[in-house]
Amino acid sequence: MKVALLSDCYPPRLGGIERQVHDLAHHLGRAGHDVEVFTATTGPLGERHGLRTEEQDGVVVHRMALRLPGGVPVNPVAPREVRRRLLAGRFDVAHAHLGVVSPFATDLVRTTQGLGLPVAATFHCVLGRWAPAFRATGHLRRWVRHGAALSAVSRMAAGQVRAVAGGAEVGVLNNGVDAAWWAPDPHRPGRAPGEPVHVVTAMRLVTRKRPLALLGALHEARAALDPAVPLRATVAGEGPQRRAMEAYLRARGMGWVAMPGRLDREGLRALHHTGDLYVTTARLEAFGIAALEARAAGLPVVAPAGTGVDDVVEDGVDGVLADSDAGVAAAVARLAADDVLRNRMRNHLRDSPPRQDWPGVVAATVAEYRRAGAT
Repeated sequence: MKVALLSDCYPPRLGGIERQVHDLAHHLGRAGHDVEVFTATTGPLGERHGLRTEEQDGVVVHRMALRLPGGVPVNPVAPREVRRRLLAGRFDVAHAHLGVVSPFATDLVRTTQGLGLPVAATFHCVLGRWAPAFRATGHLRRWVRHGAALSAVSRMAAGQVRAVAGGAEVGVLNNGVDAAWWAPDPHRPGRAPGEPVHVVTAMRLVTRKRPLALLGALHEARAALDPAVPLRATVAGEGPQRRAMEAYLRARGMGWVAMPGRLDREGLRALHHTGDLYVTTARLEAFGIAALEARAAGLPVVAPAGTGVDDVVEDGVDGVLADSDAGVAAAVARLAADDVLRNRMRNHLRDSPPRQDWPGVVAATVAEYRRAGAT
């Protein structure tokens, strides 16, 4: 099948959609499909205007970017040229990847449907307060009337999309992970007596990820723990909330919390393989790829209930889904203090890789293409 992936954002930009579209393109290619990406993101060498395409491991990338301040991935004049390329390329299906604000991919859904090309559209976002705007514009209902197959990356996100799409069928297309690559080393020695329980997390240090709430939960967990139980934490990531977080740690004497900055995938895997559990307090997670990576690395996950992480974690089995920040803190304290419970969860995770492994996600994606009408 020849597939056009449509996304405002793509590497070298950093983010969840960028990484997932890139990985999906390459895993579709390895499964025998012919994949080309159309994006409004400038290339690593400044490629833009679609003047030159690049090929990475068989995946062709059309950089339809404009020269804009900050490399903003917007190009309102791209549809005409993309339409020409789609016609010339004889594609079987187009797959749009959308966040709350995705003008490029949104324009291209209209373009591809105008060509009569089957369209799958996946939402990677929490609509939240934007839902009334989506409902008012009515474009999702129009897409469905013209045959688009809508999906979202979690059950929670799918429910929100369904509500603004007039009750249309909305599939759940979870993000993928290379489970074998993240899997823990089975020969890693256990935690030595007296060694601190290591709590880890990874996030962009931005307000919507609630990093200060995370530090508050760690502070409460430490206070609730028996002082004889040693604890340390590592918060990987970078962003504008760093200074506020550093001030919070200094004010409370939390020198046991390290902030090493942003880590690449290899660094994150190494961090997770030294960890004992993973924690997040983010409430606006459409899916939670960082939690999925931690789960694949064998870490019990503590997270708020009612987010996309619900698709990754079974409460009490893979970790704990809490109903409040205080519940997150209590769960961290409980798991840190209970070696038997924590190790039971870790053994389960080691023996039960996540169902979001890439082969299954690719199969589910192709099923969405079939639902859209691709043959």
